[in-house]
Amino acid sequence: MNLWLRVFLPFAAGYYFSYFLRNVNAVIAPELTRELGVSAADLGLLTSAYLLAFGAVQLPLGLALDRYGPRRVEAFLLLIAAAGCALFATGASLTQLAIARALIGLGVSACLMASFKSFSQWFGVERQASLNAAIMAAGGLGALTASTPLSWAIPQFGWRAVFVALAVSGVLVAGGIFSTPDKPASAQPEPLRSQIAGLAAILASRVFWRYAPQSTLIVGGFMALQGLWAVPWLMNFSGLPRSAAAHHLLLMGSGMLAGFLALAFGVALLARHGAPPLRLLQVGMGLGLLATLLIVLGAEPSEPLWFILGLVFSVGNLTYAVLQSHYAAALAGRANTALNLLVFVGAFGIQWGFGAAVDALQAGGYAPRAAYQITFGGLLALQAMSWLWFLGGVRNRE
Repeated sequence: MNLWLRVFLPFAAGYYFSYFLRNVNAVIAPELTRELGVSAADLGLLTSAYLLAFGAVQLPLGLALDRYGPRRVEAFLLLIAAAGCALFATGASLTQLAIARALIGLGVSACLMASFKSFSQWFGVERQASLNAAIMAAGGLGALTASTPLSWAIPQFGWRAVFVALAVSGVLVAGGIFSTPDKPASAQPEPLRSQIAGLAAILASRVFWRYAPQSTLIVGGFMALQGLWAVPWLMNFSGLPRSAAAHHLLLMGSGMLAGFLALAFGVALLARHGAPPLRLLQVGMGLGLLATLLIVLGAEPSEPLWFILGLVFSVGNLTYAVLQSHYAAALAGRANTALNLLVFVGAFGIQWGFGAAVDALQAGGYAPRAAYQITFGGLLALQAMSWLWFLGGVRNRE
């Protein structure tokens, strides 16, 4: 228990911090739009600068985690995130805020992958799926905090004061992670050339590309919605005020948290009763697509659908544990970050492209409600194709 507390809790705080920062722009979007006078595409680009920087460092991050260890790598990067928060708090232009947002993305880029790497060092393979779900539950708490509670805080303190507090928090979390124990090295560090060869083998493997498209479009798409477009969708398509839209975001985060907690405590039990993580992944993604279809069609009541969407997203993150099981433990950092790269490439492209598509459709004469519905429907079609590709690959393997 002492080891669990010393290793798990600091990394959980880091992922909580990371997830709050990922989603904060969804709630402050009206303030940013009003103060900067930006279009939907500009807002998407500003917010997705986080995702672009985050995704761009995933491959070298995997090498660094396997070579230098999660404690040092994540603590150093979190200091960069804290600096990005301070810059965002003082930014006065779209360019300044985009740079700050990119620094934040770079700084929190290791929060989840460093956790996975640390768990692979300290705990057995049989505990990886439940530990991964538990750390993601901490992220779910971050998502919850960056919804209704944040919407209450913004009118009281302003978004700039919130980012000053986040800068201070980043320094504190970095210190906590740096204080975690080191796993004694059992051998000489793997040569860099060998590390790169291992990464190349992962990227060339058929099993990797069985999972990658689904994670890119479905998990990445969920991140793009939760991180920005859920609130504008609910305000422009459903006609809700910001408080009600933020409540839907809270429900989505609650569903995500409930799913992560259920997986953390129940994934081993479900596997013993004929529902291994792979089967949960197949069924869960299909249910998520069904919930998305109902949202796109404007089905009511909408609250349960957004809760289900968050619940299903938690299942999608089983992909990391399932994919990791196909490779040696020494490749854990590289396998996870390679997949994470594509997830964040997808999230970046969707977050930016969603706004660009909405702008283009409105310029072509479509009403805002129709523009949002057509854009979301196009995303759903791509997600459905990626899920069918995943199912076909699994059946061929079986």
